[in-house]
Amino acid sequence: MKVLSVAIPCYNSAAYMDKAIESLLIGSEDIEILIVNDGSKDNTSIIADEYEKKYPNIIRAIHKENGGHGDAVNTGLKYATGVYFKVLDSDDWFDRASLLKVLEVLRSMINTSTSLDMLIANYVYEKVSIGKSTSINYKSAMPEEKIFTWDDLGLLKASQNILMHSVIYRTEVLRQCKLELPKHTFYVDNIFVFKPLPYVKTMYYVNVDLYRYFIGREDQSVNEKIMIGRIDQQIRVTKIMIDSFNPKDIESKKLRKYMTQYLTMMMTISTVLLLKANTEESLDKKEELWNYLSTKNEKLYEEVNKKFLGLVVQMKGSLGRKIILSGYSLTRKIFGFN
Repeated sequence: MKVLSVAIPCYNSAAYMDKAIESLLIGSEDIEILIVNDGSKDNTSIIADEYEKKYPNIIRAIHKENGGHGDAVNTGLKYATGVYFKVLDSDDWFDRASLLKVLEVLRSMINTSTSLDMLIANYVYEKVSIGKSTSINYKSAMPEEKIFTWDDLGLLKASQNILMHSVIYRTEVLRQCKLELPKHTFYVDNIFVFKPLPYVKTMYYVNVDLYRYFIGREDQSVNEKIMIGRIDQQIRVTKIMIDSFNPKDIESKKLRKYMTQYLTMMMTISTVLLLKANTEESLDKKEELWNYLSTKNEKLYEEVNKKFLGLVVQMKGSLGRKIILSGYSLTRKIFGFN
């Protein structure tokens, strides 16, 4: 039995996928590495097959037609045999010492038959071009190295959202919630860390910098110009999150609050990008998105609208636009993206 399945979605990743794969080869067969070749046109498939041939008990190369990042994650989940499941993007990598610590914890949970639905570890923004790293940790909000529930959660700051980089799910949790990410759509990682949360009952935080998130490629999906160009996909993801969340179905007040806060962030990002595009079409899309939320769940709309950013987003005129865009610029500095 594999302890951890790690899916690596690859599309034309031949130039950098080695680093991601090698960071997982720590001499343990507890890890299952699923290289999902998403219809690449370069040598990705050849590299994946070579790794599978070299490490047949650890690595599996899976080849599929192009369906986008989310579809590659779906495929990885379909083939996963590990008790736990994580995604590693092909241009990122894991810190080996941190991975050994995480595996030790997961093995312990399995060996003691302890029910653990989600493990959280730190992640690091790696701005390689300028030699700068920014670590995001949860030590002020989560108990360390013990099982806890949503009721034990402290205050999660804006910089401490639970992201795909930081989370490892029990595989069965993802299957129970029937997670299926949309094809040919960017930003689906937000669905990945949102929809399963009501199915998560137990958590464990390890204060190690496991995931190294590479920042700096011009074609990266978090590049602001690219995000504006893909705004319809951002809106699509936000609407899927709206559809999957009914606060009345969530028992824990803290989980309800966190999911509402996360959705507020998504609404804010979409709105900011639409304002920055500043066309008649983009402004119409902003109004339509907020109307969609109001129509789907009026109470949720009211809750989101109570949040500070939600209130600012609804401000009319040039003053509101300036406040929103200034806030977005500050957020970029805090989070270290773009």
